[in-house]
Amino acid sequence: MTLSITSAFDAGNIRVLSVTDTTADLEIVTDHQSDFYQWFHFRVAGGAGKEVTLRIVNCAGSAYPDGWAGYQARFSEDRENWLMADTDYADGVLTIHLVPDSNSVWLAYFAPYAMERHHDLISWAANQPGVETRELGQTLDGQPLDVVTLGEGPKTVWLYARQHPGETMAQWWMEGALERLCDMEDSVARLLRDKATFHIVPNMNPDGSRRGHLRTNAAGVNLNREWADPSMARSPEVFLVRAEMDRTGVDFAMDVHGDEAIPAVFVAGFEGIPSLKADRLALYNRFRDTLAVRTPDFQTKLGYPIGAPGRANLTMSTAQLAERYGAVSMTLEMPFKDNDDLPDPDFGWSPARSMQLAKDCLAVLAEIIDDI
Repeated sequence: MTLSITSAFDAGNIRVLSVTDTTADLEIVTDHQSDFYQWFHFRVAGGAGKEVTLRIVNCAGSAYPDGWAGYQARFSEDRENWLMADTDYADGVLTIHLVPDSNSVWLAYFAPYAMERHHDLISWAANQPGVETRELGQTLDGQPLDVVTLGEGPKTVWLYARQHPGETMAQWWMEGALERLCDMEDSVARLLRDKATFHIVPNMNPDGSRRGHLRTNAAGVNLNREWADPSMARSPEVFLVRAEMDRTGVDFAMDVHGDEAIPAVFVAGFEGIPSLKADRLALYNRFRDTLAVRTPDFQTKLGYPIGAPGRANLTMSTAQLAERYGAVSMTLEMPFKDNDDLPDPDFGWSPARSMQLAKDCLAVLAEIIDDI
């Protein structure tokens, strides 16, 4: 029986070049109207008990080719538990080896977070005490852009994720954050909701998420380069969120992402903005350093270079929010690979670890919330 391979579902992405009963040559499809590609998500049928070899042959031209070395693809036979597959990379080809137990197995760049699960998350949040959910507007594909609001305190906190839709660990983080904040028996949640009002956008890029994009929206636009001058025609997601931020103000903000190449969790800040204030930077450093003490899944040695004074890229949200509102803002990055400081040979970096990290981040926020 020849293998059957399809990506005709939510967040699916693959092109089949050739296929036999145990092997396939595949290509990742570029984001619509864009050259970005790296996210893949597809199903293989007919491989039960066979030694299956899947070759993704166009990885050399992907958005982040340095991300393939040391990377292991994720696979699942129940679509709940995502394990790391035996994977190697050489000469631009990512080769995945597995022996499925069943005739249906799913493979992905990271554990997917489907739009149906997003809607489940929004409906669950909407039914929690003291939580309001609203549509800020609609995307270019006509999908709702959801914001969840909770808390009654004077500080204004914004949490937002998946500007880059292929970075699905970011929405698993959001699920963990909402789970903690909605637990009224959790002392951290009660303190934070008393001292702050939270505005949470679990998915900034529904269109890219459903289309199976790595980095862009329906128009092929990288949303995290739109924050200086967004438009409804090109980047309605950023336009709508920034307009709401103008209405509420922003004291603290976290933009949640995934990084292809660095095998660690880290944050990036706003050191290069023109109006940098020492007290805001000190609070950012305090959050970063405290988080490193509180959880071994976070570290400060690896990360992005610090921006030169006055040279921050204000088209990116972290710098724009720090400059525009005087916010303590940061970008949180989680790995597609594993956390090399604390590796997990079965799951690597995972949805569960992303969710736990969110809860740890909120506990650290509770420690500094009075000073923000």
